[in-house]
Amino acid sequence: MSSLTEDASEREEQPTEAARYVRYRFSKDFLHLKKVGATVEFVVGSRPINKFRMVERHYFKDRLLKSFDFEFGFCIPNSKNTCEHIYEFPHLNPDLVKEMVACPYETRSDSFYFVDDNLIMHNKADYSYDG
Repeated sequence: MSSLTEDASEREEQPTEAARYVRYRFSKDFLHLKKVGATVEFVVGSRPINKFRMVERHYFKDRLLKSFDFEFGFCIPNSKNTCEHIYEFPHLNPDLVKEMVACPYETRSDSFYFVDDNLIMHNKADYSYDG
């Protein structure tokens, strides 16, 4: 959970690079799902947040699989917020699925968080489907 604020004095200590990186391990059956829901929780500092947006891109090796763009809009000051994202997965051909299972952690994602069109945070993740 991150605190979103423009006041440097109110910001939580900046996370280390390791804190901005997540590793996931799923079974190969995960790749056959059509939709997945994920809940995001965040806290807003003393100033209102305008145009809060998350852009997330998923890759296998150098190939873009899917891009998601979620607009949160306005967030009131001193609020704790929860939002559920519904991810609709692209159709993956069977050969690509086999390759993704055979190449753990070659599937990656980048999540970019913006306030007023300014990048405030970048998270990275990688995925294995051999669990």
